[in-house]
Amino acid sequence: MNIRTRLTLLFTLLVASIMLLFSLSIYYLYNQYRENEFQQRLESKAMLAVQLRDKVGQLSRNELPTIVAEQVSMYDQQEREVYRSKPTNPVFPLSPAIRKQVRQGRMVRMRQDTLEAVAMRFCINDQTHLVVASGYDQFGFNKLDRLQKILFFGWLLSLVVVGVAGWLFSSDALRPVAELIEQAKTISATNIHQRLRVGRQRDELSLLAATFNDMLQRLDEAFVSQKHFVSHASHELRTPLAIMMSQIDVALMQKRTTAEYEGALDELLDTVKSMIGLVNGLIELVRANSDAATLTYQPQRIDELLWQARANVLSKYPAYQVDIDFESMPEQEEELILLGEGPLLTTAFQNLIENGCKYSSDNSVAVALAFTPNQMRVSFADKGVGISKADLPHIFEPFYRSENVMAIKGNGIGLALTQRIIDLHQGRIQVESVERKGTTVTVLFPLREQAPPTPPPIVLNDTTSRPSPSFP
Repeated sequence: MNIRTRLTLLFTLLVASIMLLFSLSIYYLYNQYRENEFQQRLESKAMLAVQLRDKVGQLSRNELPTIVAEQVSMYDQQEREVYRSKPTNPVFPLSPAIRKQVRQGRMVRMRQDTLEAVAMRFCINDQTHLVVASGYDQFGFNKLDRLQKILFFGWLLSLVVVGVAGWLFSSDALRPVAELIEQAKTISATNIHQRLRVGRQRDELSLLAATFNDMLQRLDEAFVSQKHFVSHASHELRTPLAIMMSQIDVALMQKRTTAEYEGALDELLDTVKSMIGLVNGLIELVRANSDAATLTYQPQRIDELLWQARANVLSKYPAYQVDIDFESMPEQEEELILLGEGPLLTTAFQNLIENGCKYSSDNSVAVALAFTPNQMRVSFADKGVGISKADLPHIFEPFYRSENVMAIKGNGIGLALTQRIIDLHQGRIQVESVERKGTTVTVLFPLREQAPPTPPPIVLNDTTSRPSPSFP
């Protein structure tokens, strides 16, 4: 059942229920009015009968207004019937309890099937009499039956009107939804830049369309980012492969000595190592983006992570110089604890140390660890070529490299991976750089005891399965 039909049925049932309750109320109130009016007529007939008997002493059956199946009966103190207006009509039966109540001065109204009656006490010639007036309200019941038919058929007719009105109302209410559906059907990967148009403003549907447009904007940006990522990755992988192929072709053009072959193989080995580093960086970047929800955060000492990162860099590049300075150590050792993924944090610090040494003129970097009441701060300062203001907003994009460092080996993955890892740990990265003087990268972590909240959304739209472990 679609929404239009469901809305129509709900609207019809709601209005029908209200109208049915209204009709029943009218019928009930009118019936109460009819009954009360007829009881008053019976009271008037009983009183008139008593007055005539009191004044005249004998009643004529034609002197009273006629009521269908009417009967006026009088009983003396010995419960003997002293008067009956219509001998052929039925007498309304009175139980002893009712007689007792009437004798005590109460007026009792009664009903048996369609016959209604009123019993009351009167004093005639210092004698107490019980008078019972009964009859059938034929005209009242005919009016009530007529009213019942009018209400019933009017209610059925109103159902038809309400159903048609509900269908038209739901159609008009859902027309913007149908328009949004038709527009959404035309959006695909080839025209994801297209947005939904909303005719009505400032309602829930416009808010829905705006939310959907925001989602399309994020998807568009993700597709563009993924497209650039694949393009840059293909280019970075194609370049060393082309170098390797050219080196092999040159080596095979003629016979060479063993030393020349060894030199060619050394060059190929360097190129293969560069490719392995690039592939490892891609795998780590994809893992940091695709498996963010499966990471297990454990207590990690920030100082131990820095020393481990320093050891990894120096084992790979012994000529590098890395100085770690603890500017302000906390009083409690527990404040050194950071909840996070140890290997990922080590990789992030290792990338920052390696970049600082690589782009510094003396291959050195100064690492400083400091603490404030609300956060821990790790800074990495080098004396390199610096970063221009135009390049600063793009340094964390995958494969992006500044023009002034193209001569230095690199693939532009390290900072993108580092930022993603820091984001996963709810940290922030600040970069301050002066060209030809150096760059300082500061990582800020909030101090807290609980595990970090859910990681932020994935930047790259990677839907592949978990990658295999990094190459050795």
